[in-house]
Amino acid sequence: MPGDINMAVFEPLTDGQLLRARQILQQGGVIAYPTEAVWGLGCDPWNQSAVERILALKNRPVEKGMILVASSVQQVRFLLDLLPEHLQRKAESHWPGPVTCLLPDINQQIPAWVRGAHSTIAVRVSDHPVVRALCIAADMPLVSTSCNPAGEEPARNIAQVSRYFENQLDWIVPGELGGNPKPSRIIDIVTGQQLR
Repeated sequence: MPGDINMAVFEPLTDGQLLRARQILQQGGVIAYPTEAVWGLGCDPWNQSAVERILALKNRPVEKGMILVASSVQQVRFLLDLLPEHLQRKAESHWPGPVTCLLPDINQQIPAWVRGAHSTIAVRVSDHPVVRALCIAADMPLVSTSCNPAGEEPARNIAQVSRYFENQLDWIVPGELGGNPKPSRIIDIVTGQQLR
């Protein structure tokens, strides 16, 4: 089910900003960006040092794993194609929108430093225009984890992002939150269990 994002309130990122995002992400940088409910930290999930930077910033153990966010179902098709058709349809029924699905990573296509101690990978296809634009610019799904040190509340504005991680990020992407009061629901598509 799509989220309640009013597209009219969002200033689209400029071509220059999108180019900057692409370059930073390709060079292993870490960015903060607005999502549906809270600010997120993101990077190239296949760049181990970038992911380790985020884990260190957050003081988050690698075993917990992190979410991948994508601009479209097509960006995560490589994971879906290995699943039975009914599970593919189940995941796709939640997207785009503020629902994260735990997908079996059958061939371990997602690195362990993102997957953590799990056999599944948490994936969301976002309907937030900034998130989608970033994933399109990077031409890949991105790591998406709440922008806060462990034990602190997730950042809900740029001032909080700066307070938490001043001078430790490569870029704070301009934009607004999507207006969802809570972070995305997390659903295990195999069991149907809602974990958050």
